[in-house]
Amino acid sequence: MEMLEVVAAVLERDACVLIGRRQPWQSHPLQWEFPGGKVEPGESPQQALARELEEELGIFDAAGEELVRYQHTYPGKPPISLIFFRVASFRGEPRNLIFHELRWEPRPNLPRFDFVEGDLPFLRTFAASV
Repeated sequence: MEMLEVVAAVLERDACVLIGRRQPWQSHPLQWEFPGGKVEPGESPQQALARELEEELGIFDAAGEELVRYQHTYPGKPPISLIFFRVASFRGEPRNLIFHELRWEPRPNLPRFDFVEGDLPFLRTFAASV
């Protein structure tokens, strides 16, 4: 069985990073995460990134470079491969289409938020590298 891949987008503007808070009825309710989602069969991670950001933020043609990837296993679930991208270009203005809350936060503030467990290894290095 192939490992599920999940893409996560790092969008930066004016020294702030865009983060979203999950809905109360979703898994990991009300925790924070980077926008993104599952790579569908037949899709590349880059294609999934563009599709997910269109669905979640209403922006188009999102593209960027891969920052890091690693495996994470949530309790009782098969391991996933998390792929973080720095989004360098897109069309449109990000708006909240699916999140409970969407915020632009300065990078040093990010560790104060209750992020989903899978994002924490990335967050520890990312928040410190200002």
